[in-house]
Amino acid sequence: MEQKILSLAAEKTADKLREFLQTLKEDDLTNLLQKQAVKGKGAGALLRAIFKGSPCSEEAGARRRCRIYTSCIQLVESGDLQKEVASEIIGLLMLEAHHFPGQLLVELANEYVGGVKEGRLVNGKSLELLPIILTALSTKKENLAYEKGELSGEECKKQLINILCSGRWDQQYVIQLTSMFKDVPLTAEEVEFVVEKVLRMLSKLNLQEIPPLVYQLLVLSSKGSRKSVLEGIIAFFNELDKQHNEEQSGDELLDLVTVPSGELRHVEGTIILHIVFAIQLDCELGRELLKQLKGRQQGDSNNNLCPFSIALLLSVTRIQRFEEQVFDLLKTSVIKSFKDLQLLQGSKFLQNLIPHRPCVSTMILEVVKNSVHSWDHAIQGLVQLGFILMDSYGPRKILDGKTIETNPSLSRMPNQQACKLGANILLETFKIHEMIRQEILEQVLNRVVTRASSPISHFLDLLSNIIMYAPLVLQSCSSKVTETFDYLSFLPLQTVQGLLKAVQPLLKVSMSMRDSLIVVLRKAMFASQLDARKSAVAGFLLLLKNFKVLGSLSSSQCSQSIGVTQVHVDVHSRYNSVANETFCLEIMDSLRRCLGQQADVRLMLYEGFYDVLRRNSQLANSIMQILLSQLKQFYEPKPDLLPPLKFEACILTQGDQICLQEPLDHLLCCIQHCLAWYKSKVMPLQQGDEEEEEGFYQDLDDMLESITNRMIKSELEDFELDKSTDFSQSTDIGIKNNICAFLVMGVCEVLIEYNFSISNFSKSKFEEVLSLFMCYKKLSDILNEKAGKGKNKMANKTNDSFLSMKFVSDLLTALFRDSTQSHEESLSVLRSSNEFMRYAVNVAVQKMQQLKETGHVSGPDGQNPDKIFQNICDITRVLLWRYTSIPTSVEESGKKEKGKSISLLCLEGLQKIFSAVQQFYQPKIQQFLRALDVTDKEGEEGEDADVSVTQRAAFQIRQFQRSLLNLLSIQEDDFNSKEALLLVNVLSSLSKLLEPSSPQFVQMLSWTSKICKENSQEDASFCKSLMNLLFSLHVLCKSPVTLLRDLSQDIHGQLGDIDQDVEVEKTNHFAMVNLRTAAPTVCLLVLSQAEKVLEEVEWLITKLKGQVSQETLSEEASSQATPPNHPAEKAIIMQLGTLLTFFHELVQTALPSGSCVDTLLRDLCKMYTILTALVRYYLQVCWSARGIPKNMEKLVKLSGSHLTPLCYCFISYVQNKKSNILKYTGEKKKEKTAAVATTMAKVLRETKPIPNLIFAIEQYEKFLIHLSKRSKVNLMQHMKLSTSRDFKIKGNILDTVLLREDGEDENEEGTASEHRGQNKEPAKKKRKKEMKCLS
Repeated sequence: MEQKILSLAAEKTADKLREFLQTLKEDDLTNLLQKQAVKGKGAGALLRAIFKGSPCSEEAGARRRCRIYTSCIQLVESGDLQKEVASEIIGLLMLEAHHFPGQLLVELANEYVGGVKEGRLVNGKSLELLPIILTALSTKKENLAYEKGELSGEECKKQLINILCSGRWDQQYVIQLTSMFKDVPLTAEEVEFVVEKVLRMLSKLNLQEIPPLVYQLLVLSSKGSRKSVLEGIIAFFNELDKQHNEEQSGDELLDLVTVPSGELRHVEGTIILHIVFAIQLDCELGRELLKQLKGRQQGDSNNNLCPFSIALLLSVTRIQRFEEQVFDLLKTSVIKSFKDLQLLQGSKFLQNLIPHRPCVSTMILEVVKNSVHSWDHAIQGLVQLGFILMDSYGPRKILDGKTIETNPSLSRMPNQQACKLGANILLETFKIHEMIRQEILEQVLNRVVTRASSPISHFLDLLSNIIMYAPLVLQSCSSKVTETFDYLSFLPLQTVQGLLKAVQPLLKVSMSMRDSLIVVLRKAMFASQLDARKSAVAGFLLLLKNFKVLGSLSSSQCSQSIGVTQVHVDVHSRYNSVANETFCLEIMDSLRRCLGQQADVRLMLYEGFYDVLRRNSQLANSIMQILLSQLKQFYEPKPDLLPPLKFEACILTQGDQICLQEPLDHLLCCIQHCLAWYKSKVMPLQQGDEEEEEGFYQDLDDMLESITNRMIKSELEDFELDKSTDFSQSTDIGIKNNICAFLVMGVCEVLIEYNFSISNFSKSKFEEVLSLFMCYKKLSDILNEKAGKGKNKMANKTNDSFLSMKFVSDLLTALFRDSTQSHEESLSVLRSSNEFMRYAVNVAVQKMQQLKETGHVSGPDGQNPDKIFQNICDITRVLLWRYTSIPTSVEESGKKEKGKSISLLCLEGLQKIFSAVQQFYQPKIQQFLRALDVTDKEGEEGEDADVSVTQRAAFQIRQFQRSLLNLLSIQEDDFNSKEALLLVNVLSSLSKLLEPSSPQFVQMLSWTSKICKENSQEDASFCKSLMNLLFSLHVLCKSPVTLLRDLSQDIHGQLGDIDQDVEVEKTNHFAMVNLRTAAPTVCLLVLSQAEKVLEEVEWLITKLKGQVSQETLSEEASSQATPPNHPAEKAIIMQLGTLLTFFHELVQTALPSGSCVDTLLRDLCKMYTILTALVRYYLQVCWSARGIPKNMEKLVKLSGSHLTPLCYCFISYVQNKKSNILKYTGEKKKEKTAAVATTMAKVLRETKPIPNLIFAIEQYEKFLIHLSKRSKVNLMQHMKLSTSRDFKIKGNILDTVLLREDGEDENEEGTASEHRGQNKEPAKKKRKKEMKCLS
């Protein structure tokens, strides 16, 4: 039969073939075709013949074709055919499909749709034909019968796609079905149907099937719906990550059934590569990704970013055109996230409304962690991001050239946190990825070298952490580090010290690196620049500290073992201690030469020797010999010679310049500390056969003893210094005398410490100490008197006091707390001198100030945080006892002396200590507070450990509260404002340690509130700090708006109304608000608090707007996600309503001209801007079904009745004051032109906010009109349109005024300004002039 069909098909005409085919039964034909196809022979030729004899122009032929198509599709799906045969059949069917009439195409398509829905597909091969059928169908213009109606071909196609996408898809054909749609011409709506269906299928597939499906989706996205595709993929993987993390943190048994972490990350990595590849081919997709993430960022940056989307963005940075935009987006997201966090932490109001979400920084660090699974494409982006964050948000130089040190308290600031995140990204990436290590190290070193002028401490910290992590690994990069050493002579000293400290572990494992450093340092030692020589000394000292000589004391007896213990190898395996000894002695030789150089270089050496000695005790002899030989150059050996030291020899005169050549005081200080350390640590361990050495130390002791005795005997005249001496800085003699005086004072201080430390509480020694102090004091008094600037010189001197922190601690303990009977008599010598005790406390205060500013103190162990902390605890205990035992009032009533009383100094010291401890010792607060509890016995430590920080802090707070209450009970005339201010600052510091949810915190808040309500003090600074404390506590419990409202009523009552005829009732909520403090102190304070509340409200509105814009995208979400916003909306309206009453009071208050009026106008402008933002939010919301809440209508009504009209009255009040001033200044102009010009400029500056405020009011009313139309609620009924807002410039009046100005007729100009109050620019200027005068 098949032969006959084929022979008939070979003829020119198809008539016979057509007739023959009509005689055959349908089943015969299909069976024949099936047999041929299974055999694999001639199926294609037979099919062509059948099509030739079944023209679509005849109904029978078309029907036959249709049946053949159906049969072939089933045949191909059966899987019985060879691949080639199946492909040939499908190819032929494709070619012939477009000849079909529309109706049959619909039937065929329906057959397919049914097959997919019912799961009849076996291998999905026949799906290749479906796009051709749908395409052919869409070209049919005529109406076709479809179900019960008639539709055009295009509409039929749409209906079919709709049915197909709403049916069930078998899991194994999802990829083929998705791929099939890329060949079908689809409208935007149809693409959306398909994309939604495929995205729904993602969760039903196995993990390994997802990448090819996503690839097909991305190909499909070129037809449209790019946004949905990207959103869907990101949301799916975000959800998958969350589930995975929950499972991992949950039961360990779950790990048996869930997806292994590595597999999920590999799949995510593949998907990211697919998306990046798609973006390279279709830039529109990249733009859509950025647009989508940027748009959502305005609402909530944490909502749209997840580890997957961040990894995707970082991979997109490999495409040059998107690189900058992506980094900008990530940078903004990071800083915004930290700022939001800061805002949330500072406001209980926001914490109650906004749920806690993971921070962007956590997500980025998760990406770093995940990148271990072959995410090579994201690594480069991570490194770049790390450096961008460190470069953009690192420490900055401030005006006087100092850098802002990064410390724990500052690290809470968004910028510092962003910089720290950058460093963490780089460090973690460095740990995980070997291939990128060289690049990170190079980039860090490049920045250290090239950015010498700007602060680079953050890069040095990172370098230190990197090297500490893997010194051996970095040996391969040693050439880069060695190259950096060549620049040491050109870098600032601080950078050199940081760099050498960081690379120190490398020097222990690489001999070549150490050798090259030594060569560089030796060259630098003889460089012409002073800084280079100082760097050399710093480098050599560091080496001496870290290369221990055999027999030195163990590092447990030393402090700050820089990285020795952290190095992951035995650092002495290659360099034994004998080699170290030779090496150290070589360095000592080099350092000996420094003693012939400038004072600055010698100074560094003296300051460093003590640390070297402590870390490398075997070098003691060498060091002490160097110091002894140096001292002998300036020591007078004859016992009767006064003074005992050659102070003149220490000063060098070179031409016109006089400078210090030998810092003798530092030399003596170094000797004293080294000697004391040697005696206490080394001598007790020595055997008796080392008498020689002991003799050598005895010499030093004798010399110091002799110097002490002769310094006491010396009069000021012996030093050629007395009251008649010239100390002016303008003459050579004056400069020389100043240097000499400071040397003598320094030597006295060193000797005070030396004698006290060896005294063993001997009375005679203490008398010597007092005599030395009297010598010191005489000189300091003369210097202060001559300086003519009070205590400035003295303050500077004590700042660099030679007394060590440990000694200050011991001295204060002895003076105030030592009650041992045997010490009583000797200590009474020192206690008899009030001045000496005040000096001791003053030095402690100066040390604390130094600690607060820099994080360390001068002197030995000044860089050792643990020892400083121990000393702080001891000093604080003494100062606290002294202040609470002898109150200032008692002390001051007894004696009237110049300067601060000891109690006041103690309080000042305590205030600085509490601040510094929170800044630098946050983790040790518990330990610190426990040390202050004098009742603590060591045996009770176990029970005591569970007493919380809050309880301990509350105990201390109660002591200071009592002191403040006592102070406030004193009469106004005797009120000590300095002490009160310090007490409030101490209370502020301690209150930060209280847990806001604790009863102690509530007690503190109610106590502060009570003080403000019941005490009326006229001291402005005290009032300001107390009010600040009240607000800082209040915001951690609830929003301060009601507090602001009460205070505004008090201010209004105290200052009166802008309408002089109105008498204001005094409310007196807070007695602290009185005529002296109401303005500007309290007024500016409440306005700044109101600004903060407005900022919070603005932030909330922005968040809500972002959520609404996301909800409106999907209508389903909008109906579900809208209700949760109600609490936030309600809270916003409540806040603004209360603030409105606050401003309602202030705009009626007769505020004095100046900063109060200026700030109020700016804040009113901000208030209206935020009201406008809220109205615009409701304009957005009105698109959905919701209307405007009733309380919003009330807020609008309140603004129209209670604020806007009063704003215009207030503006008129400001303008009237201005015109009065201008008249007054006009009369005075000829007398004082300069003064008048200043006044005019001041008024001009102060009235600048008026036009801005009026514009803000008009914008608010404009959007209210829009909202009224959209919501069908008349919101404008309470708004009275004002006439004083017409800013039209009247030309004729302007010309007249300009002419008058030329004629300098100032009085007339004042009148003209009243006539043309509507004229924008000139009126603006005049307003300003007036206000400045009033202030």
